[in-house]
Amino acid sequence: MSNRKTILLFADWYEPGYKAGGPIRSCVHFVHQMKDRYSIYVFTTDRDLNDTSPYINIPCDQWLEIEKSVKIFYCSPQKLGWTHIHRQIKSISPDYIYLNSMYSRHFTIYPLMMRRLGIIKSSLVLAPRGMLKESALQFKSAKKKLFLSAFRRMGLHRFIHFHATDKTELADVKKYFGHNAKVTLASNFPGMINDYPGSIKKTKHELSVIFIGRLHPVKNLDFLLRVLKNVIGNVSLTIVGNAEDENYVNHCKTIVKGFGPNIKVYFAGEIPNNELGRIISQHHIFALPTQGENFGHAIFESLAAGKPVLISDQTPWRNLYTVRAGWDISLQQPEQFTKALQEAVLFDQNEYDALSRGAWEFVRRFVQQSELQTAYNNIFS
Repeated sequence: MSNRKTILLFADWYEPGYKAGGPIRSCVHFVHQMKDRYSIYVFTTDRDLNDTSPYINIPCDQWLEIEKSVKIFYCSPQKLGWTHIHRQIKSISPDYIYLNSMYSRHFTIYPLMMRRLGIIKSSLVLAPRGMLKESALQFKSAKKKLFLSAFRRMGLHRFIHFHATDKTELADVKKYFGHNAKVTLASNFPGMINDYPGSIKKTKHELSVIFIGRLHPVKNLDFLLRVLKNVIGNVSLTIVGNAEDENYVNHCKTIVKGFGPNIKVYFAGEIPNNELGRIISQHHIFALPTQGENFGHAIFESLAAGKPVLISDQTPWRNLYTVRAGWDISLQQPEQFTKALQEAVLFDQNEYDALSRGAWEFVRRFVQQSELQTAYNNIFS
């Protein structure tokens, strides 16, 4: 390990947490892919998103060697301060500090300010994780834009190598931090893809749909419910996700009350990541009309499970229909979402099997053609 370069990854949440969704998976996959070339340290909290108790049977406030080349520090709230974070950085003296948020006080701002003040010397890499998208900035807009303005005025961006995970995010970095900002484009590492898992029974005029995501306006569950309302046939929709916004959840449930008896909706609540594969496998298609994803791990996992996906055109997963892997549709065309759902309802077994196989083939090609390792080595070199 002594001959390797060292990366200290800062993340508000990490495994075994799952409630923060995609950002956790992005960090986990990063560690898995990079551990053979770098010594990886992960500094994170000792509990999941919104939890008041720490993880069970995981020691906190010490470095735990999880496997060769990977150590994790689960920090308690009592230790989550400037002095202690500085002490941990100095004890490791990493070559690179990898930040995985734009707005986190402890996991982004503190390391940035330490670098700005010259009390640490590590190179900084920052992944905005979709937080510069207009769809994300519309929530708490004034506060976030004030923060970005102060960020620029203090010149913090001059110490950063930005990691953009799609072309939209690259453009957003340039928009907010100038065309001279140092930024590299590299998609998130995907999860592992196994052999084609096979199809499931599909009867014409019947369809089971799964939605996985935070129950928050940016994930657009209410849009999905509205376009589903007029579909003819027997449809079941399972909704998996953290009820982050209670008012929004109640709004969605009000829409459901207007459904006819042919459409059944189940709010399944939060499900740990290691159980999602089993739940996804029980449904015909995955649906997420999101207002913006910089990757979409649930989309990838559904495609890898042989599930056609119905998503918006605000993700990196595009032109799905041409390869028979699903649909990516503009949110300005809600009628096309209804049409796609109706098309899926009417699939017979042969038609569904073709899309199931097409979905899996699509991500198989994505993984095989990827040159991500080279791109990441360029960021951390």
